[in-house]
Amino acid sequence: MPFKFALYPGCAAQGATPELYQSTMAIIGRLGIDVVELTAAACCGAGVVTEANPDAALALNARTFAQAEQLGLDVMTICGTCQGVMGAANKRLKQEPGLLDRINTLLAPEGLAYRGTVQVKHLLWIIVRDIGLQELRRHIRVPFKDFRVAPFYGCYILRPSWDVGFDDPENPTSLEKVIQAVGGESVAYAGRTKCCGFPIILEKEAIAVAMAGANMKEAKDGGADFMVTPCPLCHMSLDIYQERAGKAVGTRLDMPILHLPQLIGLAMGIPAKELGLSHHLISVESILKRMEKQGAPAT
Repeated sequence: MPFKFALYPGCAAQGATPELYQSTMAIIGRLGIDVVELTAAACCGAGVVTEANPDAALALNARTFAQAEQLGLDVMTICGTCQGVMGAANKRLKQEPGLLDRINTLLAPEGLAYRGTVQVKHLLWIIVRDIGLQELRRHIRVPFKDFRVAPFYGCYILRPSWDVGFDDPENPTSLEKVIQAVGGESVAYAGRTKCCGFPIILEKEAIAVAMAGANMKEAKDGGADFMVTPCPLCHMSLDIYQERAGKAVGTRLDMPILHLPQLIGLAMGIPAKELGLSHHLISVESILKRMEKQGAPAT
């Protein structure tokens, strides 16, 4: 019997990083995950709405939870930022006296009410805890043999730890476990849990790209062949802004960045075209050529 979730793709996977949505849909059926997409859901607010209007942000997320609750399903997200924001909102709604009732009054005109029965789970969480690493290994056809992979968690999927509760924010292991399950060797470096710079990139670009550059340089110096992230905002910061980030730290980086489902999809033997790898600004050809030699399908 497959695992079934209400899919909340978030904004980035429907706009700036469509390859994340594409690659997610390519792998989930193979892993036994069935989804009902929440097509009427709104943005989680990405933390910005919370600063301007906390109740509006809670209402946006409670509305999404109510839609999933009507389906009798937990929410699956594929964005680390969405996981952090929605997880924190959900915990507040469930635990703060009177808050859920107050927010439900804002949902009432739409005929919705949230009872507090839904969990929010990132795809990474689902693979590690629900599907299990043993089951993931069963689907691997082209392991990342001899590849050194740098995990990049970003901020939101780990923090605040008392709200998210998925992994240790100081010493997480979930991405490393997935990298090892697909046959790669994970690279240990301090930057894997640091901010990518995306939250301030529009106001303080020089600072933001320097942050991203420092993280990528550390991964490169550690021998990484590429990086993998569970957050599309981190992906944008590391991929789209990589040239500027390299200049900020005085290094030519040339560091391919994969979304989590692209990493898994390649190891499953899914062709690169089906995983949307051509959308990346930093070429992933160095990965694909090595994998073709190991038996991956031609791109």
